Amino acid sequence: MKKIKFALVGCGRISRKHAETLTTHLKDKAELIAVSDPQGDRAEKVGKEYGVPYYKSYDDMLFEHPEVDVVNILSESGNHAKHTIDIVRKYKKHIVTEKPMALTLEDADNMIKACDESGVKLFVVKQNRYNLPVMKLRKALVNGDFGKLVMGTVRVRWCRPQRYYDQDEWRGTWAMDGGVFTNQASHHVDLLEWMLGEPVSVFAKSRTALADIETEDTGVAVITFKNGAIGVVEATTATRPKDLEGSLSILGEKGSVVIEGFAVNKMKTWNFENQSEEEQKEILTNNNENPNNVYGFGHIRYLDNVCDSLLHNTKALVDGLEGRKSLELINAIYESIETGKEVFLRFQPKKCKLGRK
Repeated sequence: MKKIKFALVGCGRISRKHAETLTTHLKDKAELIAVSDPQGDRAEKVGKEYGVPYYKSYDDMLFEHPEVDVVNILSESGNHAKHTIDIVRKYKKHIVTEKPMALTLEDADNMIKACDESGVKLFVVKQNRYNLPVMKLRKALVNGDFGKLVMGTVRVRWCRPQRYYDQDEWRGTWAMDGGVFTNQASHHVDLLEWMLGEPVSVFAKSRTALADIETEDTGVAVITFKNGAIGVVEATTATRPKDLEGSLSILGEKGSVVIEGFAVNKMKTWNFENQSEEEQKEILTNNNENPNNVYGFGHIRYLDNVCDSLLHNTKALVDGLEGRKSLELINAIYESIETGKEVFLRFQPKKCKLGRK
């Protein structure tokens, strides 16, 4: 079977998750060809660790390796759009971009347009959608098991001490990163929107509690959805002394589900009025995972879907348009924080600082 050939742009914290997934878990259908990072020592370290060529420039890498099918954009959040558009226009490669796909809606739209014009696919990493309990919850929603949806809540209570932000000068900046809503909680905002549907409005507040950064490390948002449900996002990187949880709960007229763990990986509550206790106990038992970090196991399933989409020309679970949805909601959260008002979607950001230099 043909293998999909990957190259990595950016060799920071997340790169090893991608490299390990491609070289170990998906080696029957994927191949890691090369890696690059402007910080040559980072590229060298990852390249040597996984036995592939390494480069300081992605232009040099792609010139030397025209056989590459997919480029994974793992650079700073503020560079995702720039790198994607440049690579797509020059080299016509498919793109996998880590979250968030961009910081501004204009950049996201330009990424989607560039990929469409070049005839390549754009995949946005939302790996938590592939967690076993999350997939079970999604199936129940699609089947209508909840009846009328009432409320959904996500909580991100993680620990990011000052040394985390001091690792790279771009962390915690408006121009290149954003705060807890954009970075750590972006997956959870995506999950809430995936479960509850189209958002109508949001009201949010935030503060910088413990970290010495430009952006927020703590915030809350209340979201009203088109179907009448209310959503709540509680997010902080000021939990001490270690990560506490990344959780999701959905409440409806016929049932309630709570997924906990620090990576939305543990089914804690599964209660539906039309199911026996025995059925519910079996679901609780069979839909738990125990990852050793907040990334969980979703990258394996996500990149497997990328391979299948390219091998069989099928639709991706999270393409550019799907990835843009949660980015628009995050921009609206920041607009509300800056204006002190409820923000109605669709909207044109005016006060939102995200992605602004």
